[in-house]
Amino acid sequence: MKFFRTTLLPLAAFTFLAGLALAQAPTPAPQVPRPTVPEVPVPPPPDVDGASWVLMDYASGQIIAEKNPDARRAPASLTKIMTDYVVSAEIANGHIHLTDPVTISEHAWRGGGAGTDGSTSFLKLGSQVPLKDLLYGMIIQSGNDAAIALAEHTAGSEQAFAGLMNAYAKQLGMTNTHFVNASGYPADDHYASARDLAVLSRALILQFPEDYAISAIKEFEWNGIKQGNRNTLLWRDPSVDGIKTGHTAEAGYCLAASAKQGDSRMIAVVMGASSEKARADSAMALLNYGFRFYETHKLFAAGKALASPRLWKGEADTLPLGVSRDLLITVKRGQYDKLKASMDIPATLIAPFKKGQKVGTLHVTLGDQPLQSVPLVAVADAPEGGFFSRLWDSILLWFHSGTAGNTAVKVGQ
Repeated sequence: MKFFRTTLLPLAAFTFLAGLALAQAPTPAPQVPRPTVPEVPVPPPPDVDGASWVLMDYASGQIIAEKNPDARRAPASLTKIMTDYVVSAEIANGHIHLTDPVTISEHAWRGGGAGTDGSTSFLKLGSQVPLKDLLYGMIIQSGNDAAIALAEHTAGSEQAFAGLMNAYAKQLGMTNTHFVNASGYPADDHYASARDLAVLSRALILQFPEDYAISAIKEFEWNGIKQGNRNTLLWRDPSVDGIKTGHTAEAGYCLAASAKQGDSRMIAVVMGASSEKARADSAMALLNYGFRFYETHKLFAAGKALASPRLWKGEADTLPLGVSRDLLITVKRGQYDKLKASMDIPATLIAPFKKGQKVGTLHVTLGDQPLQSVPLVAVADAPEGGFFSRLWDSILLWFHSGTAGNTAVKVGQ
């Protein structure tokens, strides 16, 4: 009886209370698994108005969308991007100066010939104008007279200046471009491609940012006449800060535009659009497409060793290899993890090597699609070793049977 009171009765009471508590407790809600976030689908680029066009990522220089990118077309006043580039380069080299007084010749005053689109800075014949004002007049107002005056001051004649333009174009790798004049008025054998103009625009922004900033100015007054920038995107979107418009009957409506959002910049070049509005709409659509669906990553830093293969007959036993410039790659959003990199390195490396000397090749692919191939270079000097070191390695090389191969390297080092 005592056992019942001291043991069984309390146990029964505890069991009853526990069951009552469980009965009154709310039933837990069923656990619904969280859905997997789908990969962002990337649509094809917009079908824009233009005979040829390209969309370029500024940081990597990659063309990420295109139509007839290498077609040779009349560039109209997009020519003045190169005029601007040459003048900026000559200023940087100390050959001319922003404060130089420039005399306006009859050739410049008349605008360089018949058949132009009539854009002018209203310069007076025989007057002297500071070079800086001519630069503003050409970039903002698209003045043909300003472009020709700049050309004559820089090279002595417009014809000689065209020679400079073509020399710089070759230096930049513009393989489908040839200039005859500084303003873009129609002329035989005067042409450029959308790809080349994107390459040129990128070089202008990269090398002469202060000069490029002029193209974001919305209006400029000269000789009592105020004129607005013809790039209407400057008013439409605050991220747009350049570059140049163009139009002739032969060329159609053209626009090179650039915009910056955060750390990303895109460049769009549209040639042969049907109207002023169409060229602006087309360039804006391309820029928005690039910002929305593409991203740029730094895969490898300049000067960092990515591999250290065996070095023969050197002071050191290995040769550190890397890239001479930061390697940037632009891919569709969500595809970074699919990037792969590999290195082609010769089987036998014999000292000496100089820092920056090409030794092999670094390849970057997206799946089976090649994206970039860049030189692998020595990231430090590798001089020859002493006499006995070289002698010993010469003996060992008799037994060396290495073969050149392709070695994987982790992306993002």
